[in-house]
Amino acid sequence: MKNLQGKGFKELLERARTCPPLTVAVVDAGETHVLQGVFEARDEGLLKPVLIGRPDRIQEAAQALGHTEVQDPIIPVQSDQAAAEAGVELVLQGKANALAKGWIHTDMLLHPVVRKLRTERRVSHVFVAQMASYHKLLCITDAAINIEPDLLIKAAIVQNAIDLTLLLGIKEPKVAALSAVEVVKPGIASTIDAACLSKMAERGQIKDGIVDGPLAFDNAISAEAARIKDIHSPIAGDVDILLAPDLNAANILAKNLEYLAGATLAGIVVGAKVPIILPSRSDPPLARLVAAALAVLSAVDKDG
Repeated sequence: MKNLQGKGFKELLERARTCPPLTVAVVDAGETHVLQGVFEARDEGLLKPVLIGRPDRIQEAAQALGHTEVQDPIIPVQSDQAAAEAGVELVLQGKANALAKGWIHTDMLLHPVVRKLRTERRVSHVFVAQMASYHKLLCITDAAINIEPDLLIKAAIVQNAIDLTLLLGIKEPKVAALSAVEVVKPGIASTIDAACLSKMAERGQIKDGIVDGPLAFDNAISAEAARIKDIHSPIAGDVDILLAPDLNAANILAKNLEYLAGATLAGIVVGAKVPIILPSRSDPPLARLVAAALAVLSAVDKDG
């Protein structure tokens, strides 16, 4: 597999374009931002969309984008809940190989996913970020699904993120288990979890990656910060995955990188039977396109 370490979204998209287009059920598709991203991914040869929602809204949104007629199949439903159920049923029937979040809220989409598309793995979310201030792609997890994960859930979240980065060609990805400080303090539970995760990786309970923690954000991102603080870590300054202590911390961190550091974030849900493209409703077109590419690469891996 080509090693993309140190490279970015351009190379990721190039790899995804060499794969067959992925049939994706777009849940609640009747909104211009949603359709813009879907149509761009379709035109790039990444997706074959099936649009789920109210046909009048889908047609109206398409016309606002300059399309006189929608060429893609439309599954008519009249509510968000019905749209989510219809998307899951398409997957179960083998008529779709991925889901994409449209204008529906995340929790509404995930309710039938958790009931019907679960595997033995934990369902979790990963942001893949590209920014000028960091030398390679950076993953942040979990910013959307697992609210207050305990130690075992964190281990599952880390494994999911490692497996995703392996698909990107990153050999033995480096994971920082974040906390407010870089030493174990019994009064800060995230430091204990981080230390345990590090030992679990050493003992093979977490596979194919290097995990270190607890680390504060600066020590994970900056080798110089770690040197000044006399922290000896194999991942300082070269981290691939940031594991946040909880959903709030991960979401705030990701949005900070997006709005203050100019990062572009592509979000995907992993661990279910099929990949789930989970963009924010305010995401720019590139973020949606890269999320589609991640889904394509994930689906190809599932198919062997």
